[in-house]
Amino acid sequence: QVHLVESGGGVVQAGGSLRLSCAASGITFSTNAMGWYRLAPGKQREFVAAITNDGVTNYEDSVKGRFTISRDNTKNTVYLQMNSLKPEDTAVYTCKGWYSRGDYWGQGTQVTVSS
Repeated sequence: QVHLVESGGGVVQAGGSLRLSCAASGITFSTNAMGWYRLAPGKQREFVAAITNDGVTNYEDSVKGRFTISRDNTKNTVYLQMNSLKPEDTAVYTCKGWYSRGDYWGQGTQVTVSS
């Protein structure tokens, strides 16, 4: 059974940094991409960033230049380095994996940025 487990969330002051991790287990088929979405109170879930198996990255406009996504294919793990955090980045960040046999989601980790 596939599991995606996020870690690294927490509370940070504006301007600070956090690094999120998402470790995938139970993967016995090929990975196409891994990425992050976020859900803020009163808003719809939005795409944050993704990285393909070949290392091609894509970012939502508001996080470009501040967030960096990376992955370790040997560990089936994706990371999201978040710098220069803003209060509007406050949300539950959820990991998503796109695989040859379907898409899977993690449970999410809370990121709170105080002003």
